[in-house]
Amino acid sequence: MKWNDSTVLVTGGAGFIGSHLTEYLIEQGCEVVVADDFSRGSIENIEHLEGNIDLVPADLTTREGCLKATEGVDHVFHLAASVGGIHYIKRENIGGLTPSVLMNQHMLEAARIHDVDRFLFASSACIYRQQHDDLNRFSEDQAIPANPHSTYGWAKVLGEVACQAYHEDCDLDTAMVRIFNCYGPRESLDPNSSHVIPSLCRKVIEEPDGGSIELFGDGTQERGFIYVTDLVKGMVKTIEKKADGEPVNLGNGDEVVTINELAETIIDISGKDIAIEHDLSKPTGTDKYAADDTKMKQALNWEPTVRPEVGVKEVYEWAKGELAAEEAAPKAGGVQ
Repeated sequence: MKWNDSTVLVTGGAGFIGSHLTEYLIEQGCEVVVADDFSRGSIENIEHLEGNIDLVPADLTTREGCLKATEGVDHVFHLAASVGGIHYIKRENIGGLTPSVLMNQHMLEAARIHDVDRFLFASSACIYRQQHDDLNRFSEDQAIPANPHSTYGWAKVLGEVACQAYHEDCDLDTAMVRIFNCYGPRESLDPNSSHVIPSLCRKVIEEPDGGSIELFGDGTQERGFIYVTDLVKGMVKTIEKKADGEPVNLGNGDEVVTINELAETIIDISGKDIAIEHDLSKPTGTDKYAADDTKMKQALNWEPTVRPEVGVKEVYEWAKGELAAEEAAPKAGGVQ
C-alpha cells in the first residue's frame, strides 16, 4: 500500500488512540480526515495538527453522518465507540451498546456505498470471557462462544460479525484488531473514567511524600500493556497485511506485570516514599489476561518494541505536566 497517495478517515481521531494514529498517518504522507463528535475526544489532542487534517463534525450514529465522513476516502480506521474505564464497562448499560452498534453498522454500509478500499475496525480484548491457562493468554479462536462481561464487549462482538459479513458478501477488505490494554499520553485523567496507568499516575502525583495510594483489589491482577505508538504501528500493519475479515490480537504478550508492580514502578519514577493499600471491595476486572500474540507476530511480522518502564515514565511525565497546567489555569469565575 502507498500511504502517500491515500486519503484516510480516522473516526474518533481526536481521542487518545485516534490522535496518535492520525499523527502517524500524516507522517506516512496520508491525507487524513478526522471524524469526531468530541464526546470523549478532545480538540487539544489534535490542535497541533491544524492545517494537516480535514476535520469533519459528524454524528456517526446516523447513516447521513457516516456517508458524509466517508465521501472521497480510500481507507477507514474506525475507532469511534462508547467507551470508559472500569466503572463504565462493568455496568450493563444501553449507552455501552446502542451508539457503538449504530456507528459500526452505518460506517460499514457507508464504506460499501463509497467503495472504500480497506476498513479497519478497532475491537477489544473485552470480547474475551472464558478462563484458559493460569495467565488467561487469550488467542483469537477463544472468543467463540461469545460471552463478554459487558455491553461494551457485546458491541465489539457484533462489530466483528458485521465486518466479516461485509468482507464475505460485499468484497470490502476488512481488518479487525483486538486491542489489549493500550496506554500512553492523552488518556483521560478523570478519576471516574480513566484506565489503570493514568489513574495510578494521577494518584501518585497528587499524593504527598510519606502518604499512601489505594488499589482496587489485592493488586495481583496481571496485564500485558501495549504503548500507544506501538499500537498504531500494529494497526497500520494489520490493514496492510491482514484485511481478510479475520481478527488479530494487538497487545504485548511477552511483558506481563501485576498492578502492584505497576504501582511500584510509578512510585519509583516519582521519587516519593508512598505506601500501597488495597480496597478489596472495588471492581478489579478480569484477574489475569494478556494477548496470545502468536498470530500477530506471524501474520504481521511485527511486535511491540516500547518497554513498559519506558512507556510508563512517558505517561507519568505527561500526566504531571497536564495536572500542573490544570492547577495553574484560572478557575471559572475567579480573578483573571
